[in-house]
Amino acid sequence: MMLASSLDSIGIGDAAVVALLGYGVVFFGLILLMIVVTIMGKIFIAKDKKAAEKAAVAKTAVSAIPTAAPAAPAAAPAVAPGSAGQLKLHDVEPKTAAMLMAIVADKMGKPLNELRFISIKEVK
Repeated sequence: MMLASSLDSIGIGDAAVVALLGYGVVFFGLILLMIVVTIMGKIFIAKDKKAAEKAAVAKTAVSAIPTAAPAAPAAAPAVAPGSAGQLKLHDVEPKTAAMLMAIVADKMGKPLNELRFISIKEVK
């Protein structure tokens, strides 16, 4: 059974008009979408600039505060939260060391931040 359509017996001119209207609707939708994406991009760029300006103002305000006493002697560098300190690599690339640490953590069934690796040395 075939579906009945009102466009079965139209001429070439009418078909061209219908096709052009269809193309027009599609391109109009694409242009609207392009405008929306462009506007959203400009909004996010403006937000980033405003945040950068606030950070720069805060940084200059903090650096303008005079220090009353000289800083303490050179302290050990602060470690990142969750890390367990320094790691010494002996003839091992950092990428290889990272893979080894991930494998050990996986085999032990513990999160990597709960393990402490002191040094990694290649056995020759």
